[in-house]
Amino acid sequence: MKIINNYRGLPKSIYFLFVVQVINCLGNFVFPFLSLLLTQKLKFSTSLTGTIVMVASVVGVPASFLGGRIADKISRKLTYILGQSLAAVAIMVCGFIRVPELIVTLLIASAFFNGFVRPSISAIVADLLPPSKRQMGSSLLYLGINFGVAIGPVVAGFLFNNYISLLFILDAVTSFIAVFIVIVFVKDTKPIKHKGEDNIEEKDEEGNLIQILLKRPFVVAFFGIDMIYSLVYRQCSFSMPITMNSIFGNSGSSKYGFLMSVNAITVVVLTVFVMHLTKKFKTLSNMALSGAFYALGLGMISVIGNNYLLFILSTVIWSIGEILGATNTGVYISNNSPRNCRARFGAVGELIASLGGAIGIFISGKVIDSFGVNTTWIIVFVLALLGAAFMLILQGVQKRYINFKIGQNKEV
Repeated sequence: MKIINNYRGLPKSIYFLFVVQVINCLGNFVFPFLSLLLTQKLKFSTSLTGTIVMVASVVGVPASFLGGRIADKISRKLTYILGQSLAAVAIMVCGFIRVPELIVTLLIASAFFNGFVRPSISAIVADLLPPSKRQMGSSLLYLGINFGVAIGPVVAGFLFNNYISLLFILDAVTSFIAVFIVIVFVKDTKPIKHKGEDNIEEKDEEGNLIQILLKRPFVVAFFGIDMIYSLVYRQCSFSMPITMNSIFGNSGSSKYGFLMSVNAITVVVLTVFVMHLTKKFKTLSNMALSGAFYALGLGMISVIGNNYLLFILSTVIWSIGEILGATNTGVYISNNSPRNCRARFGAVGELIASLGGAIGIFISGKVIDSFGVNTTWIIVFVLALLGAAFMLILQGVQKRYINFKIGQNKEV
């Protein structure tokens, strides 16, 4: 009960955003099955399908910057409503048409407008909560995402073969329900200075995004280290299935699927406990722990051979790293972003994650071709440990800098 108490006393809007995240991810029926939809239902070639999936993944990046700017300059809430509603309309139309090319166009449009969503939600959470409570707020929303992800694909799997139009329609309906909840129950926010908490890193800055970023070298350094983490984490969906197939042959895909279920269950079950145990740690300390768990969980794959029980243990371990990373990355960015451009800094974080993942796939593909998949996990182990060490170094340097600045202000 004490663990649950950690989530008490948050603003009501945070709890409603938790519900919104559950509904959105529960109803995310289409995009997890996009490759199958394009090849099996729309009869596109594998190569063309790959191009379409890549485009659908990439369009969210410029959209997040545009959405971040609208959220910072005009309204967080309006940005969410606009993006989620337009994405839902595009998906809804797909349920009533049969022209493959038009369906693809609408799906890409939906992916674009979905890019508005995360920066606006992240900014609302940062506005509503002081730095000391942002980790709890972020972890609650992360938990909501994973509740939905744990159930949504199962429902979609039953609908995919025989009720494809219904798949589109239900996806849109859940999005509209989420929009309704935001309209009625979530208040719009503005960046404010929270009482009793004076974080000098959140002071407003003037200039364009590049100029402001250059004034925040610690944030730039954090983005660089987080790119390493994204590179490492991306191997869970790229190198992992290749590893399963190389070791277990025809049963590799089913064994990989089970590991992904273990990942989802671990996240849902352990997030609350991990947050309770680490809530008093510094954000960068938690990020260093994330790297350590990645190093242990993914690095051990290079030495466990064909012992599937150890693969399950490995998945539990690196999933704890995922929990720590996912719940602390946004907190660090929010705590070190100027109040007047929180959403845009969040969008930069999205770009870094996407870029790191893309680089990770490219490099690991070359490594696997040249040296075998086992070498990938050795490299991942080293990179994750380096990332953890860099996080601790960043924490020490930034702490000394902030203490120096506070001392200067007192003298003045």
